[in-house]
Formats: sequence, C-alpha cells, structure tokens
Amino acid sequence: MEELRKLEQVQRMLDFVESRGVVSSSTNSDHHSNRFLANLILFLIQPCGNLDMDEKCGLVCEFMPKLSASFLEEASLCLSQDVVIKQENSGCQQNLVGNSLQLSCDQMKYNNLLETNDENLAKVGLDSMQDANSTLEDFCRSYFMFHGLDVNRPQSIFKYLPVLSFTESYIYQLDRMNENLLQTPTNGESVLGGKNEKETPMLISCFPNDPFGPIVTLLKHKGLLTDRIREELRQGEEYWALERKLCHALIDKEEILVEDVMKAIHLKSFDYRVMNLLLYKLREEKVEELHMEFLSVSEFLVEIADDLYDYEDDVLENNFNILRMFSSIYGASTAPAMLAKCISEAEDKYDSLLKSLDPQLSMSYQKRCEEATKEGGMLSGNSRGGTRIGEISRIGEIRSLEGKGREGI
Repeated sequence: MEELRKLEQVQRMLDFVESRGVVSSSTNSDHHSNRFLANLILFLIQPCGNLDMDEKCGLVCEFMPKLSASFLEEASLCLSQDVVIKQENSGCQQNLVGNSLQLSCDQMKYNNLLETNDENLAKVGLDSMQDANSTLEDFCRSYFMFHGLDVNRPQSIFKYLPVLSFTESYIYQLDRMNENLLQTPTNGESVLGGKNEKETPMLISCFPNDPFGPIVTLLKHKGLLTDRIREELRQGEEYWALERKLCHALIDKEEILVEDVMKAIHLKSFDYRVMNLLLYKLREEKVEELHMEFLSVSEFLVEIADDLYDYEDDVLENNFNILRMFSSIYGASTAPAMLAKCISEAEDKYDSLLKSLDPQLSMSYQKRCEEATKEGGMLSGNSRGGTRIGEISRIGEIRSLEGKGREGI
C-alpha cells in the first residue's frame, strides 16, 4: 500500500506540473525526465526541520551549480561501497569493472564524440586497450627484470596482465580526452578533433572532477591501492593540467616558466611508475627504492628523446614537448644547448645509478636498451631507455624548423 501511495503522489505531482506548464505532456521520450522532476519536487516540499520554502529554494540555487554527473557518480559509489565489500566477503562474485568504474555522463558523451556506438560503454574502450598494448609490451620487457620475472615465460605475464592492462588502458583513455583539449585552433575557431567548439565545456568537465576516482575505487576494492600509487595518479592529473596550461600559453603567447616545464617532463612517465608500483603490490613485495630511482632517471631521458623525435607532430597537434617549450623560453638558438645541459646532468646520474645495480640486472637492462634501439622503439615513442644523449643530434634539424618562424608555436 505504501508503494501505491507513493506512485499516486508522483502521478498527482506530474499532473500538477503539467497543468502549470512546467513540463510538457508525458511522452515516451520525456516520461523519465518528468518523473524525475516530480520526485524532486516531492522531496523539496517535504518538511525538514525549520526550513521554509524560500530557504530551501535558496539552498538549491546556491549548491546546484556545484553538482556534476561525476560528483553524483562518486556519491553513488560511496553509498554502495559497503554493499560491494559485503558481497565480496561473502564469496559473491562482483563485477567491479561493470559497477565500480562507471564513466561519468560527460565522459560517456565524450566517448560518443569518438564515434563509440555503445552508450553503455563500461570503463575502457577497445581502442584504448589497443593504444596501450605497445606500452604494456615495453613495460613487461623493460621492467619485469627488476622484479626477477622472466618475460619469456607466459605465466609471468598473464598472471599480472589483467590489472596492468586495465590500468594502462584507463590512463590512455583519459589521455585521449586530454589531447582533445590541446588541439591547435585553426582559422580563429576552436577545432577539437574536428568537433564543434560548443563541446569544449563538456570535454573540460571530464578533468576537474577527479578523473582517477573510478580506478582508485577499483584498486581499493581489490586491495591494491597504496599511498604511493594514489600519489602517482594524482601527479598524472597534475601533468595533464600542466600540459594544458603550457600548451595553451604557447598558443596565447604567454610567459612559460622553466620550472613548470621541468616538472611536467618529470611527471610525464607517471603511468610506468603506477604499473611498477602495482607490480610490487601484486607480488606482495617491498618497493626497491634504488630500482625506482634508476628507472625514474631512465624515464626522464627517454621522454626527452621521444620529444626530439616527435617534435614536428607535437607542434602540429599542440602537445607538450620539452624542446618546443625550451625554444619559447630561451629562443631557438639557445634552446638546444640548454636541453643538452639537462640531458648531460641526467646522464651522469644515470651512469652512477647503473653502477649501483646488481651486475646481472645492469647487463640485462643495457641489453634491453640496445634491443629497443635496434627495433626502432624510440621512433614510435614506445621504448623506455632505448637511446640517450646521442639523440641530441636531432636538435640540428629542429633548430632549422624553429628558424623558419615556428618558434613558440
């Protein structure tokens, strides 16, 4: 009877709002919207302490702009968290991929912009998994040795691949969203991947609202979240924010700080560090700080080498590129020397840490670097540690481009 009474109230409220012209007559297309509005009005008119109608309206007007689809999604997950944990503890199978990582409405709209036909896209699209595949391969071949794992044994890979693959694919999916915010304006109009500039606010809204919240929730439920992983994900978000800030500053011909540029290049490989920390957690092993420090320096050098190879594409696509940033700060003629100095300092640290590694591990990693170089990994931007300061010769070609009027682009 209680349910019938509630349905009767909803129907009466629907009739009322329709009679006042607040909503149109119910049709198949707007029935759910009208019912939602009717329930909202019923909630607002319910007594709540000493609040009168004017105070309620004032509260709604004040706080409604602070709400977002992502915020409501997080709130929903917060309420359902205890239920999920109880289900897992009782042995029930819970599809966290399907329930704990639901993309926000804005993100699903974005996926539709990418011509994804499935409106119920769960968490990670096939295209993101394909994009992440080469990085996963490189990670396994370059980092597994630091965990005593044999990359030539399928058991070593497939035991940890689901978590690593999902995490990296999720990051790639967010990275694609960020890239669409960096597209260079043409003819005075904002062209985001060929989309109308009216979509810009919707795309921007994907990032301020805790983009890593869903993956954090999943890792937490799986017992894989650590403070360091959470911090690396936060730094990944910081990198994307810096990238947008710096690239937009170039377009607007605003001042760029070298501190921001150096911070961005150091943060850029955050996804490798997330996967590395996850591998430690999956193996229930303590993090080896020497290995983390060495790999961080290697990542820094490789990111620079990647930027040298990808310079022209990064200019055209308005992506972060350290040489592009240095050219804006120091000028085209001085930028190569300043960049060479950064590389030289990093190489000294790299050589020192390399000597501190176990001799067999040092030999294996150097062999991997040689393999990556021969395979042309650096040309595709997929290798880590494949080449080092020798790639600075690439600056000669780039300087000629800057001299043709592309400085600061």
